[in-house]
Amino acid sequence: MKNHILFLFAAAMLFSACDEVSPIVTGSMGDNTGGGPVENQLRQVLIEEFTGVRCVQCPGGSIAIEELLGIHGEQLVAVSIHAGDFAPPYNDSKYDFRTDEGDQIINYLEKPAGYPSAVVNRKKFDGQFNLQLNQGDWAGSIASELALAPKVRINIEPNYDLASRQLTAAVTLFVDEAITEPDVHLSIMITESGIVDKQITPAGINTAYVHKHALRGMLTNWDGDPITESMTPGAEIEKTYTFTLPDGWVPEKCEIVAFVSLAGTDKDVLQAHQVHLVE
Repeated sequence: MKNHILFLFAAAMLFSACDEVSPIVTGSMGDNTGGGPVENQLRQVLIEEFTGVRCVQCPGGSIAIEELLGIHGEQLVAVSIHAGDFAPPYNDSKYDFRTDEGDQIINYLEKPAGYPSAVVNRKKFDGQFNLQLNQGDWAGSIASELALAPKVRINIEPNYDLASRQLTAAVTLFVDEAITEPDVHLSIMITESGIVDKQITPAGINTAYVHKHALRGMLTNWDGDPITESMTPGAEIEKTYTFTLPDGWVPEKCEIVAFVSLAGTDKDVLQAHQVHLVE
């Protein structure tokens, strides 16, 4: 009889819980390159590709980035920014991938002289005239940056509510090495992959082209938000951001990208990290 009563009580609790709709929570203190604890997080490099639906050579750059992601896995964080002369959509495009932030960023990082073009960790490498790199220089620049230990590690804990489409992203910075530069910023981007829309290619216009890593918006200012806290070894800096996803964005296909960068004459990215918006 006692066991029967306990069973009925447990069943009642189960059916009661079914009335509640909980938000989806992803990310944890364990998120990093290999799924281990954040204290073991490796160097992660940001590559910002500049592209456009009217850029005939840009699909080749996209293929190159996918190959680099295949080599480096989660130690490479890719963002495709639709900005510049080739970015305006066609009259019958389903999407306009341009963003106000992207327009600001392409001017901030200097417009490409040719395409495909990308910026690696917002760094000016030896022998280069500016930040923009031709496709042939991407692999070597990424490898040289991956050889460095991170000065700061980043943890991202997203909490997404399906009903309201509101995202809350808790970002924690763990400082390992003193960062003494006066202007250090934290940037939070949202990218989306798997978007099917028109794209010019060397073979002509492809109406079923799959766009990947497209910058959709930012939770911070376009050049990041200043980090005002002291960045001394052992410091832990916590930031929380909220954002409502516009209709049309598919949360299951979105990533949250966070990176810490300098914001003076040098713009170097010190560490990048990304997580799925939802699992």
